[in-house]
Amino acid sequence: MSPRLRWGLIGASDIAATRVLPKIRERGDTVNAIQSGTLERGRSFANTAGIEHVVTDVGDLVERDDIDAVYISSANHHHHRQAIAAAEAGKHVLCEKPIALSIADAERMLRVADDNDVVLAVNHHLPGADTHTEIRRLVRAGAIGRLLAVRLAHAVMLPERLRGWRVNAPEGGGVVMDITCHDASVLDPLLAEHPHAAAGLAVRQGSWAQEAAQTDVLVPDAVMATLSYKSGVLVQLHDAFTISYGETRLEVFGEEGTITGLGVMTQDPSGSVWLQSEAGTREIDIPDRADLYMVGLDSFAAAIDGTGEPSVTGEAGVRALSVALAVHTSLASGETVTLSERSASHTVRGT
Repeated sequence: MSPRLRWGLIGASDIAATRVLPKIRERGDTVNAIQSGTLERGRSFANTAGIEHVVTDVGDLVERDDIDAVYISSANHHHHRQAIAAAEAGKHVLCEKPIALSIADAERMLRVADDNDVVLAVNHHLPGADTHTEIRRLVRAGAIGRLLAVRLAHAVMLPERLRGWRVNAPEGGGVVMDITCHDASVLDPLLAEHPHAAAGLAVRQGSWAQEAAQTDVLVPDAVMATLSYKSGVLVQLHDAFTISYGETRLEVFGEEGTITGLGVMTQDPSGSVWLQSEAGTREIDIPDRADLYMVGLDSFAAAIDGTGEPSVTGEAGVRALSVALAVHTSLASGETVTLSERSASHTVRGT
């Protein structure tokens, strides 16, 4: 059985409160402290969640003897600094996506985790979904023959409670770092290949207002991007915070058929999978519907115990980041970006 863990939370976030904390406790783990940059916010979270200790300094949290692992769900630009502090203190790290905002920072996170013999994983929830596991199995089994293309629609309406830094922050905000990196976490294991080039176009569609000081900076909330692979596969992405009426979908096209996942790009274990081929169209049975966050927590604990590996390793998180950064760079430059030539020191900035 995976070990029971003693956790510290870094970031008094919505996802920690609504998704991860309940599953931590369902596993039988404990949460002994929370860090927030704002003491009032941290205390409010702790009072609601029943967490005894609140700190504002990450160092005070990671030095505690009653913490084995941290879950980081702060704003994106804090991830690398906080993860490094935790790893240097000997704490295992489960970090929200994106792992960082530059490849250089992300790779340093990997080195520090390795040097301190701690597990570093990224909380990309989608690859662990049973629907995605079945889609990958069908592809590996040759159900649709040689792969030709993927079309992915991950366009949703951003809940009002989340319309803060995600839509206004030039560093780390925007739909690319929030959603496109999730797409990349799905595509790499699905295609067993990393993209060769990326190109994108983005706009700002939402009615939410930017801060006055940021009116000259575009923080995209809708993007369409194309990825190409050396094998000849093409991928089309539509990611948005602005679509109220629509269903997420993942379509995989092959020479001998098409696999369609409807409603599978979500946080819940929902959706359906369909196979269309010469034999006709049929729905694929998905008997298991495990909670996506529980899958991530269990695999993280198994990695700590030495009996498994995370659903999304730190290395996989860096690969997902590299795709998002390539799209981001294409938006800024107006050019197609070759991933192998993209500077490892690139950092997200406003476009």
